[in-house]
Order: sequence, then C-alpha cells, then structure tokens
Amino acid sequence: MATIKLEIITTERVVYSSSVDMVIVPGIDGELGILPHHTLLMTMLKPGEVRIKVGAEEQCVVVCGGFLQVLPDQVVILADAAERIEEIDLARAEAARRRAEERIKTGMKGDVLVKEEIALRWALARVTAADRYMKRGGSGRSAQKA
Repeated sequence: MATIKLEIITTERVVYSSSVDMVIVPGIDGELGILPHHTLLMTMLKPGEVRIKVGAEEQCVVVCGGFLQVLPDQVVILADAAERIEEIDLARAEAARRRAEERIKTGMKGDVLVKEEIALRWALARVTAADRYMKRGGSGRSAQKA
C-alpha cells in the first residue's frame, strides 16, 4: 500500500514526522481526508484533532489552527500549536477551558474576544481528544484527571 510523508511542525519543534497511510485534518471548512496521491492543496486549519492512520493503528495530534499543504509526496502541517495526544495534561486543558469561558462571559470585544475564543476552541479540542484517548484505554499525562 502506498504511503505519504506527514510532518506536523510548530515554531518550537517537529511534533510528528513519519510515513502514513492516511491523515484526517480539521480544515477550516470541515474535515479533510488525505491519502497518498492526493491532489495539491493548501488550506487553513481550525483547532481540532489530526487523526493519523498507519495500518490498523490510529494516532492523534491536536492542533490549534495553522496551515495544511499537500504536496505530491508529502503533507505538511504548520501548526500554531500542537500536542501529541499522550502529551496532553487533561487537568490543565480543563482549567484553560474554564478560564477562557469565564473571560468571554465578561463581555469583552474586538481582538481580545477573538483571542479568548481561539483559546477556548484550543482547550476544547485538547479536552475532547484527551477524554476520547482515556476512554480507549490510553495512559500518560492525559490520564491525570483532576
């Protein structure tokens, strides 16, 4: 079976780099499934789960927006922030969600509101992914529920 190289990169590090069978990303207009030999593409990403399929195994990286570029032999995700599912600290993600919700309730406007809404979507994506990971029997930091 054909594979395609996937790289998920932030300004701090390479979060993921390997050949995969399929990648499903949270595109700005909905989920996109990318298989080998996909047509060239560039689009924005919204906060959510990047699901990576290698054989029968599925891995997950949570991204906080960014850009997706599909090249002939490679998929590159330049993420604003990203965490592998096993790196997520669920207690911290839930605390971030609560903080963002409280700040939004204060009635802020403009750029400040936009930043808090992004923080809320990022926290929700992390909480949802970590919770799903725990239900599948995952362990690690994401299992540290407060």
